[in-house]
Amino acid sequence: MKEEYYKWYSPHLHRDVQMLSFGHAGYPVIVFPTSKGSFHENKDMGLIESARWYIEQGLIQIFCPESNDAHSLYNRSIHPHDRIQNHLAYDKMICHELVERVRLNTAVAKVVVAGGSFGGYHAANFAFRHPGYVSHMFSMSGAFDIRSFMDGYQHDDVYYNSPLEFLPGLQDQELWNMDIVLGTSNWDICFDANLKMHEVLKAKGLPHWLDVRQDKLHDWPLWKEMFPHYLSRIKFN
Repeated sequence: MKEEYYKWYSPHLHRDVQMLSFGHAGYPVIVFPTSKGSFHENKDMGLIESARWYIEQGLIQIFCPESNDAHSLYNRSIHPHDRIQNHLAYDKMICHELVERVRLNTAVAKVVVAGGSFGGYHAANFAFRHPGYVSHMFSMSGAFDIRSFMDGYQHDDVYYNSPLEFLPGLQDQELWNMDIVLGTSNWDICFDANLKMHEVLKAKGLPHWLDVRQDKLHDWPLWKEMFPHYLSRIKFN
């Protein structure tokens, strides 16, 4: 399984960014880390290994960028306005420095986005903010509201990064072309968040799969079970 390390200066984040990629060819899959996670977290915790067959067959190529959470939503030492602006800078980095390049590897010029826990939030937030770039969104134990990080701060940028809030008002037809999966478990700490998102999607008439597994904790064994299953939904030809 081919593995490559990347490091570049991000003009959006004004710092160096690190990333790992896995595979030699195939449909591009962006996998976000969990809260404040590193670019090698998904490898270290075995999520990449769970997708080995798809990677070695040349069906997918996985890209694992680092997070910016410690500089944005999790940084309680700065004002909430600065937190959300740093969060937006990360969205721009992912969009313009990563997705806009690797999406050209597909006939539909789109990518898959996925992640576990807070990575599931990032996947959903990116997909719903940029539906024209995303063919599949696999959120595994994600939550979809960032108000708890904002200490009561009110701003449009907070609203437009909380999918439970902004999604009901969207009319982009590309949303109806996206394969949306909400993966959770009846023991998942984010179970209720996924039920709420399910209701929002259902109210909009957006096709999706609410995958509720049984008796599994909010942790890597659940996500390693889900991830290869969800990858089978991609139409590779």
